[in-house]
Amino acid sequence: MDSSRVVVVEDDPVVRGAVGDYLRARGYRLDAFADGVAAREAIGAEVPDLVIVDRMLPGISGDELCRAIREGSDVPIIMLTALGEVEQRIEGFEAGADDYLAKPFALRELELRVDALLRRSMRAPAPPAFTAGDFEIDAARRKARVRGTEIALTGREYELLVHLVRNSDRTISRDEILREVWGWSFGEPSTVTVHVRRLREKIEEDPREPRYLHTVWGAGYRFSAKATEL
Repeated sequence: MDSSRVVVVEDDPVVRGAVGDYLRARGYRLDAFADGVAAREAIGAEVPDLVIVDRMLPGISGDELCRAIREGSDVPIIMLTALGEVEQRIEGFEAGADDYLAKPFALRELELRVDALLRRSMRAPAPPAFTAGDFEIDAARRKARVRGTEIALTGREYELLVHLVRNSDRTISRDEILREVWGWSFGEPSTVTVHVRRLREKIEEDPREPRYLHTVWGAGYRFSAKATEL
């Protein structure tokens, strides 16, 4: 891997040291912090290529740090946490995390997720703005509108929506979404479920009766860029 700069924010010295040593040995430039306040100041001064942040931190929480980073940057963020329940994942994604890894985790899995996020952030620029049905995608600004209203999306939600819009009216499996949106050849399907749920809450008038993003039981999801009749 190239010398991408990674910031690790973890108050547990054992975890912080293990992650730091592992990633440095694989060619990453790495800065490690034990608290969110120091990390926020460092990231504000020089935005890294990727951030790994523990959710439970002294000073300010990992969620607060994510929100502060998102105010000025789309840098990829991986959140580490001992809390693995779906609701905790949702809160992390709402704060702006792109990926989520529950403790204990394998360092090799962390490395693969870091690699995948960096590949996606460094890929060729997306095509210019385009419209499909009720949706407008502004690739230059990484913004999206539905029925003329801009949607507040995290980086991952934006990428998921773009993939759905480009594959409108086709059933897409969770495995395909993990591969094409996350860049994973393997992963936890519930990650997709959580993101679809969050996206529905932002694009649907009534998420319980979706008109755009439909579940195809046993197969995945089908997205219609034009609202279907209830």
